[in-house]
Amino acid sequence: MDQTLPKTAEGESPQQAWYDDYAPLPGVPDELIGPDGQPRAAWLNFIRQLSADERSLAAVDRHLQDIGVSYRVYGEARERNWPMSRLPLLIEEEEWTAIAAGITQRAGLIETMLEDVYGPAELVRDGVVPAALIAGSSEFVRPLAGVSPPGGRWLRFYAADLGRGPDGRWWVLSDRAQAPSGLGYALENRLVMSRALPTGYRRMNVCRLAPFFSDFRSSLVDAVEGAEPRICLLTPGPYSQTYFEQAYLARYLGFLLVEGDDLVVHDAMTHVRTIAGPKRADAIWRFVDSNYVDPIELNGQSRLGVPGLMSALRHGGTLVANMPGCGIAESRAMMSIMPSLASKLIGQELTLPNIATWWCGDPRSKRHVLDNFDDMAISGALFGQMSLLQGELSTVPGMLDDADRAELREAVERRGMDYVGQEVVQLSTTPVWEGDKLVPRPFVLRVFAAATETGWEIMPGGFCRISADTDARAISMGVGVQSADVWVLSSKPVAPESLLSVGDDVHIQRVFSNIPSRAADNLYWYGRYLERAEATLRVVRCLCVRSIDMDVLSGNVPETIEKLTHLLVAWGAIAPEQEDSSPLEVVRHALADDSAYGSGLSGIRLARNASSVIRERISIDATRLSRQIDTHFPSLDALPSEADVLDAADKALDGLAALSGLTQENMNRDAGWRFLDIGRRIERAILTCRIARTFIDDEATAEDLEVMLDLVDSQITYRSRYMTGVALAPVRDMVMLDPYNTRSVSFQLSAISEHLALLPTLRNDGVPEEPQGIASILATELEMAKANEIDKQAILAFEQRILQLAEAIAVRYFPRRQRVSVSAETSSLS
Repeated sequence: MDQTLPKTAEGESPQQAWYDDYAPLPGVPDELIGPDGQPRAAWLNFIRQLSADERSLAAVDRHLQDIGVSYRVYGEARERNWPMSRLPLLIEEEEWTAIAAGITQRAGLIETMLEDVYGPAELVRDGVVPAALIAGSSEFVRPLAGVSPPGGRWLRFYAADLGRGPDGRWWVLSDRAQAPSGLGYALENRLVMSRALPTGYRRMNVCRLAPFFSDFRSSLVDAVEGAEPRICLLTPGPYSQTYFEQAYLARYLGFLLVEGDDLVVHDAMTHVRTIAGPKRADAIWRFVDSNYVDPIELNGQSRLGVPGLMSALRHGGTLVANMPGCGIAESRAMMSIMPSLASKLIGQELTLPNIATWWCGDPRSKRHVLDNFDDMAISGALFGQMSLLQGELSTVPGMLDDADRAELREAVERRGMDYVGQEVVQLSTTPVWEGDKLVPRPFVLRVFAAATETGWEIMPGGFCRISADTDARAISMGVGVQSADVWVLSSKPVAPESLLSVGDDVHIQRVFSNIPSRAADNLYWYGRYLERAEATLRVVRCLCVRSIDMDVLSGNVPETIEKLTHLLVAWGAIAPEQEDSSPLEVVRHALADDSAYGSGLSGIRLARNASSVIRERISIDATRLSRQIDTHFPSLDALPSEADVLDAADKALDGLAALSGLTQENMNRDAGWRFLDIGRRIERAILTCRIARTFIDDEATAEDLEVMLDLVDSQITYRSRYMTGVALAPVRDMVMLDPYNTRSVSFQLSAISEHLALLPTLRNDGVPEEPQGIASILATELEMAKANEIDKQAILAFEQRILQLAEAIAVRYFPRRQRVSVSAETSSLS
């Protein structure tokens, strides 16, 4: 690795030049300084590379915004944009080797402890593990006592939060054995930084992450029976704080993203509810906390888990990583006995020591904590917040007022088993780019380990959280906190690797993917919302044109504007009391009023919400396009004229057209695409019928017929076929019956019928299922109908039967369930 120092002014030392040029700050970040007090060679090398890529730093923010990386702070409904530092955390090879050895040792130690706690319980019997730490823990899953975990492991995925002291030594701040989060964000951080700083990334020999993910995926595949196992990632749902990363990991690893309602236990085995019926779930990587995974035997109020999952685990029917109950290893009190566990179980000292921890359930430890009370960090011994002091996770008594301090001390004296005292940790700092200079900020590094057939594999990198506050004892992804990519630097060139299989022994598959019913439901509504938004925008555009050109068009324009306005009221695009407003007020609100459920803006946002819960099935390009479409809707105050509304509507329609083209040309023709297209065509058929009942009744004027052709985008086709002016019968035929017009109702029903015929069926008896039967009959009737027989009542009858078809599709393919919010106990980035 090239470690040449940057050029300096004559007579100036390289170190002094580095301080002057790159560290104009009150204190130099600890991360930049080595044990010898000199700047670390890796950072000197990186800063030289940065000078070549400096303009690329803006690409970090741009890429994050384009692909919509997000997270949610607990208690907030809306997602936040992912806050990422423009500089990575650099760790050199020798230092990383020591960290990896410590994590490997600790993961194995916790696995051995869990095997004993849920097995023979010798550690409790011998007094190594106090019984109160097990029996008193909400994370001890009693129904699994004595159970041998499917696949032979309790712990398959582990993480530890590490801090480095100013002296350079690393310490374990906490263990993560429940459902460690941050892995997906670490992967996304790497993707962003490798693109933003490609030169430095290549030249500094940064270790790749792909081999770790490949090994983890292979370990789950190898642990279950069958050549092509179905592996599911169990998520709490779209309201989880880390839903983005769960969907991202499912897409990256090829796992099936499922919620609790997607799974059912039958005959002690877990199955996925798919559009083709239940399909075996061989393995589950869970992100739902232990107490919520089974409402029958654990938390009865949970709507996040799978009824009967405990029974499936006891019978060995499903592999779950990590097993419910692993969370007992996360309690702060457990850290107080980790050194003795290491001595007892493996006869070694901890390679990576804990921060010093004293459990106050032990009399001597309690006395030590009380004797040093003002200098300790006091925390809850097991889980969650302390009942005192407004539910804080941790506090330093010396920083409290006299009353609060006395109250806390009395609580520790009265019931010491509920508290631990810990050494107050001073974290070292890493550089963060703020404005035009580097500033030091404390950081915590989360390191991940995966159990494989050959032992524990450590991801060469991690999830780094950087505090905005110089005093940081615990860093969670809240306001002001940033994340950084972690570069582990190799002394040798690193070969590029990916998760794509190599060789010719991969089984080829071309069949439909049996997607979960929930995913099909959301794809279906994603299509419906997109079509609904497009229809509203077309009405807005048509109304704008008629309003602007009122003086040069026919005398029927005011009546046409009235009909268009009434249509917008019926669709919920404007409030009923706005029907008598000026055309400008009508189109402004129909376009961009987010309080109107049927406005163009609301339709786009409803579509984005539907797609956000199926992130693993929506491409990055589609996500970026939908975000761009949103920007075409200015505030109501920024629309002073019909021309401004028309311009915004045109831009939004252009974006929708691009999104539709992307869907048609880039999305695989699997069951998911068919449900999306069915949704669009159901909605288009319904809305076309409603527009037709408004504009092509027996009393329709020439202006009405022109509007009808505009709204179904068929003006050019009509003009090319008919040299005379608009007439009622040919317009009716083109809108309702023409099998070659992609906007006609007949075309929609034929396409729906074809889709349904190709979807999986529940029975192999050759009898069409109800949705297919309804669609086929409707398509045939429209094909045989005649234009002069299609009056308003006939159109209404078709519309009602299309609504009946939509209900039949929902009953057959989609689950009936109630959306619930995620509780505070689900996994987070804390």
